[in-house]
Amino acid sequence: MTPDVSTIWGWLDQVPDPEIPVISVVDLGIVRDVVWQGDTLEVAVTPTYSGCPATSVIAMDIETALYDRGITNVRIKTQIAPPWTTDWLSDKGRAKLTEYGIAPPSPAGGPDACPRCSSTHLTRISQFGSTPCKAHWRCDDCLEPFDYFKCI
Repeated sequence: MTPDVSTIWGWLDQVPDPEIPVISVVDLGIVRDVVWQGDTLEVAVTPTYSGCPATSVIAMDIETALYDRGITNVRIKTQIAPPWTTDWLSDKGRAKLTEYGIAPPSPAGGPDACPRCSSTHLTRISQFGSTPCKAHWRCDDCLEPFDYFKCI
């Protein structure tokens, strides 16, 4: 029995992003399409940026999740256009980032509030964080450092 595409989307929503494991590759918005091409399942993935070191790990994790559910003929298609944007993060993914202590992207170019105490008194420590897509900030009220997921 071939699983339907909505079931497969549910399975992929359980595949964690390797760099931020509290959100799934679906919540991150990098899984662009899931379609059956005959007996081959094609999954289109857009990396967060062209040099993302996690791209091959993500493809492998997606393939493994599908193989574990009996889908053995999988093709991962890297789709670079249009380029990924933080606008593709799901609301659920943004909430999970905050719960984890990472401020979600904001169009203002910096965090709206501390993910720990919700204060808006913030200081940027460095434009460069633990991964290229994050910057390092500190809350001036609770004094806790935190990562901010840069707006792209």
